[in-house]
Amino acid sequence: MDFDFALILTVLTLIAGLICVADKLIFKQHKKAQDTAHTPQPFKENIIIEYGYSFFPVLAVVWVLRSFLFEPFTIPSGSMLPTLEVGDYILVNKYNYGLRLPVIGTEIMPVGKPQRGDVMVFKFPPKPSMNFIKRVVGVPGDKINFANDTLYINGEVVERTLVSQEPAVEPWQQYFIENLDGKKHSIRQEVGRYPAGKTWGYTVPEGHYFMMGDNRDNSNDSRFWGFVPEKNIVGKAVYVWIHKEPGLHVPSFHRNGAIE
Repeated sequence: MDFDFALILTVLTLIAGLICVADKLIFKQHKKAQDTAHTPQPFKENIIIEYGYSFFPVLAVVWVLRSFLFEPFTIPSGSMLPTLEVGDYILVNKYNYGLRLPVIGTEIMPVGKPQRGDVMVFKFPPKPSMNFIKRVVGVPGDKINFANDTLYINGEVVERTLVSQEPAVEPWQQYFIENLDGKKHSIRQEVGRYPAGKTWGYTVPEGHYFMMGDNRDNSNDSRFWGFVPEKNIVGKAVYVWIHKEPGLHVPSFHRNGAIE
């Protein structure tokens, strides 16, 4: 996810549209070709103009869908295990957090704000050409603290329930159901990863969000590089629509479902 597909699509759509406009106003080749289509010697329009008219409607529809409605993404790493697996193909709701201009990300119509517990796609602050996906743990004004293997938000313990430990003998990983403002989801944690007495704390500034991966001990998130500004928001991850294991594997639908 290191190349900016939104920028490429926007540029291609703009070029195709300009070709059509230039022909309508100046060259008028497409109209001549239509008018002489059934004559003995039909007019042959320039191939570039022909391609412009052919591709512009398709590009424009895809551009609108991806920019303002839904955009597909692929999960490339295990930082969101067990919620999302490597090879999951997800749909991201682009309008849930407000309509934004593609590429530059400027909000043009406010709709809603990210809430604690949402799974959000955003542009990686240290490298905005990359898209990251994590869970919203802190919203503007929140005080996030971690002490003695326990997460606190605004002084309140974040509720979690142990589901399983693996392996059965001398377990080294644990799975919990975590409750963030009523949004229950699975998280994974490694036993003994944080020694007793390990603490850290953050206050989320206005217009920013604190993000963490559900694979808590294997996630490059806000604990290491800071907060996500509103301008970097891409959308809310809402659905897994297909799964494909890396390599030569047939896609499957066994993981289809809403993202908790």
